[in-house]
Amino acid sequence: MFGIISALGAAGSWTYACYLWRQQTKYFSAAQINITKNIIAFIIFSPVILTFSFQSCIKDIFVLFLSGIIGISLGDTFYIISLKKLGTRRTLTVEALSPIIATVLGSLFLKEILPFTVWIGVFIVSISLVGVVFQKTITEQDITSNNLKNEGFMFAFLSVLCAVIAACLSRSVLTSSSLNPFQSTEIRLLGSIFGLIPVLRKGLGDAVGKIPLKNKLNLFFATFLGTNIGILLQQNVFKLLPIGLGWTLLSTSPVMALFFARAEGEKINWKTCALTATTMLGVGIVFI
Repeated sequence: MFGIISALGAAGSWTYACYLWRQQTKYFSAAQINITKNIIAFIIFSPVILTFSFQSCIKDIFVLFLSGIIGISLGDTFYIISLKKLGTRRTLTVEALSPIIATVLGSLFLKEILPFTVWIGVFIVSISLVGVVFQKTITEQDITSNNLKNEGFMFAFLSVLCAVIAACLSRSVLTSSSLNPFQSTEIRLLGSIFGLIPVLRKGLGDAVGKIPLKNKLNLFFATFLGTNIGILLQQNVFKLLPIGLGWTLLSTSPVMALFFARAEGEKINWKTCALTATTMLGVGIVFI
């Protein structure tokens, strides 16, 4: 039960954080937002470093470190790029693919059972996502070219793939070692910072200093909610639930994102609602 509550909590915190992070794309690049939030989150959880021995679990730390690079450094950067190009709802809707990918990878690499109902969910989710991609949703600020939208969907898919691979790595450690979700979260954040250092621009400090106080507070709150709380809850999901089932619940974000669509200037019509509903139906069937 705690795993289910953690998954829904992580989905809700991540959705609202995405909405706030997208507002910061006017001031920062995707990589700058990503490393800024990861540094802040790492500092918030820094006391956790004192709770474990590096020498006794060096192999597990390395796997989690790699998970942070793949899932947070690469995955979140792709994700923020997609947010800028597509908006919150469309980006989160692509995430509905994650239970399918997660269940397949969990079956292949973690030997978790892949039930036949997954393939029914695959078909429903795939058809629904095709509909979302080609949906002519009217927006007040939508002057984006089709090529830009296609790039956005590509980055959204890459972010999902990176996140699921990182999730499999995290679950393999959490189910076979004594490391807890707090510790694994901090190690992954450290890995994410290391992975983003090569692309860090020198003007990051100046950019943070120039943005309005309200934006600084929003950036801090989004980081605490989406990165600290979100990843911590996510790690609990990886520890308590099989990858496929966990990601199914984590993928309820598209439904939650509908609450922010109007704030982003998007008018939701009945087709959009129907496609989102059928996407979640497919996700639900995967969970059965």
